[in-house]
Amino acid sequence: MEMSTYLVWNVFITLVLAPLLFSIRQNSSEIKRIAILVNKTREELPKYYATKEELRDDIQQILDRFDKLEEKLDKVLVK
Repeated sequence: MEMSTYLVWNVFITLVLAPLLFSIRQNSSEIKRIAILVNKTREELPKYYATKEELRDDIQQILDRFDKLEEKLDKVLVK
């Protein structure tokens, strides 16, 4: 039985090229999906950062409370 060139090409396309193209298509769609998720993450992250002014205010509040605690400790230890 002689194999014709059409049969060889048909087998090649079916067994080699089709799975290869399918996997490339799947990888491409997955890369697009991941790119969209990364862009959303980049947009959402800055919401959670503290500005320098907010950080200074928070640190100042903590230092003020430490000063109050220090005064109370001084009163307790001096008596």
